[in-house]
Amino acid sequence: MAEDLNQQEPTAEEKAKFEQDVLKAAEDAMKMDGSTGSPTENKADAQAEEKVAEPSDAPAENAADAAEQPAEDPTAALKAALADANDRNLRLMAEFDNYRRRTAKEQLELIETANGKLLEKLSEVQDNFERAFASENKAQDLEAFEKGMQMIYNQFAKILTDAGLEQIDPTGAEFDPNMHEALMQQPSETVPEGHVVTVFQKGYKLKNKILKTAKVIVSSGK
Repeated sequence: MAEDLNQQEPTAEEKAKFEQDVLKAAEDAMKMDGSTGSPTENKADAQAEEKVAEPSDAPAENAADAAEQPAEDPTAALKAALADANDRNLRLMAEFDNYRRRTAKEQLELIETANGKLLEKLSEVQDNFERAFASENKAQDLEAFEKGMQMIYNQFAKILTDAGLEQIDPTGAEFDPNMHEALMQQPSETVPEGHVVTVFQKGYKLKNKILKTAKVIVSSGK
């Protein structure tokens, strides 16, 4: 009987109060879950916020990088242009030096070729002199020998004339110190004063260049 009394069922008021306490505890628990959330959900929310914030930060970072880049040195372009000009100048000097050497060599070869042709012709004169002086060709009379020497002389003079050599024979001409060399003066009845009376030694010129002045005697007048 005692056990039956102790295990009496709760009254209606006690049941209603118990149900209210359970509902209130459930509501409090749900509120706590909504405000804090699980660690996994909080981490996902933070990453989402970072992703949203990234586009807005990119322009600021690019601007900072552009500000950090050094400004272009205005003298660098001038230095590069100067170095390029110096290099071209050195190349031109080297090319000009090679051209000068090549031209000088060609001129020397041209002179040697011209001298070779002249010497070839002069060697023929020498051959004629040797034949004239050979014992078997010696003439018995002086007239024939003189005639042979005259022919060799004419050959020699023609070779020199063809090479451009010109004689200066100023007999009777006015004295020119640029072309004549006065050895002395002497009075003359026929040659005016300051003119050449006698040519002691003829002069020579090649084209317009004086190779050798003529040595002359100049008239001092009557």
